[in-house]
Amino acid sequence: MSPPPTTSPLIIAVDGPTASGKGTIAKALAAHYGLPHLDTGLLYRAVGRQVELNLGNPDDAADALAACEFPTSLLDDPELRSETTGGLASRVSIHHGVRQALFARQRAFATQGRGAVLDGRDIGTVIAPEARAKLFITASVAARAKRRHLEMIAAGRESQLDEIAADLAARDERDRNRKEAPLRAAVDAATLDTSELSRDAAIAAAIALVDSRIG
Repeated sequence: MSPPPTTSPLIIAVDGPTASGKGTIAKALAAHYGLPHLDTGLLYRAVGRQVELNLGNPDDAADALAACEFPTSLLDDPELRSETTGGLASRVSIHHGVRQALFARQRAFATQGRGAVLDGRDIGTVIAPEARAKLFITASVAARAKRRHLEMIAAGRESQLDEIAADLAARDERDRNRKEAPLRAAVDAATLDTSELSRDAAIAAAIALVDSRIG
């Protein structure tokens, strides 16, 4: 399905915490509306992973900024999806220099052609505040931990449910309280709680919300 005719790009911002379902929903929206999709969190994961490869400190602003020069090939590294790298991404994302270094890359993607779908934590508030449709996807820590636990097991990785829940809670706290671009819903975003929704139900609800925004 193609986006409706418009004089401005159809930018869809999908924000929310880790394992809320925002990535799955964003990919489905991109397919539904025929738009390119960018998982912006993957960029921060790549920076976190590069810091680790550089034997640097993710809490050090200089080390984190240097890691922004990661090779494009790193985006295909399966380690980027690990819980360890997710924690590193959350730590490097608090640095102003890192966010500035990745800002232009995200803006260029958002404003291309007919538009795009981007998911992350500050798309609707910082990267594309002009987005025509903004969603904030959320879910309880318990629901998110269970999802991530099952994903890890399916991928053949060792996983402890209680450890994942604790890590998600700590990551939420860090993301919500960072000084720059904290995790929060844009004032004009529609909130979708996926705690009790199946994958298909969450996608259908998201499409309905976007449709209501773009007419």
